[in-house]
Amino acid sequence: MHLADITIFWTNSCGGVRTYLEAKQRWLAERQDVRHSLLVPGSDEGVKFNIFTLPAPRLPFGKGYRFPVRRRAWTEKLVMLGPDLIEAEDPYVLPWAALEAGQRLGVPVVGFYHSDLQRLVTARAGHWSNRWLDRYLLRLYSRFDRVLAPSRVMADKLRHLGIPADRVHVQPLGVDSSLFHPDRRDQALRRRLGIEHHVRLLVFAGRGSREKHIPLLLRVMTELGPGFHLHLVGSNMPRRLPANVSRSNGFVDPLRLSRILASSDALLHGGDAETFGLVVLEAMASGIPVVGVNAGAVAELVVPGTGLLAEPNSAASLADTVKKLFADDYTAMGRRARQHVTANYTWAQVFSRLLDHYRELTGRGPDSGEADHG
Repeated sequence: MHLADITIFWTNSCGGVRTYLEAKQRWLAERQDVRHSLLVPGSDEGVKFNIFTLPAPRLPFGKGYRFPVRRRAWTEKLVMLGPDLIEAEDPYVLPWAALEAGQRLGVPVVGFYHSDLQRLVTARAGHWSNRWLDRYLLRLYSRFDRVLAPSRVMADKLRHLGIPADRVHVQPLGVDSSLFHPDRRDQALRRRLGIEHHVRLLVFAGRGSREKHIPLLLRVMTELGPGFHLHLVGSNMPRRLPANVSRSNGFVDPLRLSRILASSDALLHGGDAETFGLVVLEAMASGIPVVGVNAGAVAELVVPGTGLLAEPNSAASLADTVKKLFADDYTAMGRRARQHVTANYTWAQVFSRLLDHYRELTGRGPDSGEADHG
């Protein structure tokens, strides 16, 4: 079986979709019955291993993203590759190319709704755009043979738009539980940060974008005071910080992130609109509990015994929840968090379920001897 993914979500700075696709590439490369191709924008046309690029202009202030304007070349490239199934990872120009190529090839096309386009556009253009966006998303995602969403909250949004409920499926992302592991703990991290051994070390990792609510976390730390320290990891973090907050600004590679997470006492996450919350899984796999808010996809991941949930957009509630966490046996919570992840969210488990979707749509079992289109 030959699978092809197509997306604009491919930059040098690793995001959730790229993490998913790279893990997918590695997992599929170990299988004899599946071939994988990835088609993404680049500076020019080319191919490296199984990654094919077509030229597309950079988005101004787009953090490295490139945005194709016309879809014809992308359709033709997919037809030339001849996959048995196509998966589109974004809601812009390229899924239309995928749908057209799928029609010409006579193969199923899957839409993976990774990003909440409604929230992204509304945050910039206001609520006047909602009606137009709803019509657009319904028109696009109703055309796919199957629509995957990383969380129940995202799946419910799609069903609310009018996409047939039986066509929408929850397909969570996963985590590399050997990379994100308690054994990555670095005893020297506290010394580098200038933190005494008795201070509770909290961590947040991600982009410093509006939906992450970094100012809310800073207010939480002001309320918690000197017995607690928060280390911010990621790009676009604020420069002016309370005395008990530090930062590692800019892209942090996964290995370094795994050491920071395993060396912390808990993850602090104030985002209330996460589509999945990959860093939550990474923290839990690292053996630390999570303090998040009871909203968005984070609330689906932090099950009882693995962390605690506070009220959304409330610094007081988050601060009280942090105190409650450390008043309990938070190390036992961290152990249960890792157990929960390794039982449900390793990439092998996630991709095995994903492959079931592909086999159901294509009618190809693991030992199918049918010839590929390509």
